[in-house]
Amino acid sequence: MTTARITAAELFASQQERLSLRWLAGQGAGGQRVLEAVNTVARRPSLAGYLNAIYPNKVQIMGTEELEWLDGLDARQRWETIHKIIDFRPLALVISKNQHCPEDLRIAAEETDTPLWCSPRRGHELLNHLQYLLARRLAPRVTLHGVFMEIYSIGVLITGESGTGKSELALELVTRGHRLVADDAPEFTQIAPDVLDGACPELLQDMLELRGLGVLNIRQMFGDTAVKRNKYLRMIVHLGRPALATDSTGMERLTGDLGSRRVLDLDVPMITIPVMAGRNLAVLTEAATRTHILRSKGIDPAAAFMARHSHFLESAAQ
Repeated sequence: MTTARITAAELFASQQERLSLRWLAGQGAGGQRVLEAVNTVARRPSLAGYLNAIYPNKVQIMGTEELEWLDGLDARQRWETIHKIIDFRPLALVISKNQHCPEDLRIAAEETDTPLWCSPRRGHELLNHLQYLLARRLAPRVTLHGVFMEIYSIGVLITGESGTGKSELALELVTRGHRLVADDAPEFTQIAPDVLDGACPELLQDMLELRGLGVLNIRQMFGDTAVKRNKYLRMIVHLGRPALATDSTGMERLTGDLGSRRVLDLDVPMITIPVMAGRNLAVLTEAATRTHILRSKGIDPAAAFMARHSHFLESAAQ
């Protein structure tokens, strides 16, 4: 698991055009001020919010009401409030609706290298946009070994030991109309309590490596529809060794080798497919994905068969 981070300069550069940001003060050393994910849960405040002198947010938005409140303080309270906010070292202060920046605030930001920005957007627009952006950028993330695919519109991670044929399986699935997201090292980010978003590192974008053929560019070979930028992880297909007779519980013949794998804070459903000579892994993976889709809709073929079998035994006993 890696710790995500963002600097004030990176946030400004990425949102300058979108939010029409202007840098008013603290552009020097303040641009290197860092916000890390581990710090976002250390205190009560959120990543972005309106000016709060009690629980300062990481990005302090100063709207009309906030500036009017500052103007209503006497000189000493105003000075103490401004320096109290700056002492918490926010990532940035943002003034909304292109309002006039108070001179004492600008001077304090410049002296302490605190980034001070201005935007023509309304406060609630800045709040919604920056909260979503920072929460996604600083969300917990992890890199897993495998090939991440979109199969029948759901995200499927193919895992297994080296040499089990993960990349060959991925290439076969691409030729059958499915899409590649990432090969070898997909990155997964927990963007919500029950959502893992998988994407490909920029270095590996569109690439698939196969023994004997080297690195293939799937986009150039099969077109833009053969690759996808990101996808939510819903299922893991693990390519494993054939189970011995002593390893089987008998129920696996009915339900399949089902289990789960912990990824960040989520348990992701996992099915293990034994790799043996002559097996069509592409067809088996498609079937496993279709079965998972049915189970997610409350349709369980194994449970239906066992219910039918119980009904048959009851009928025969009468």
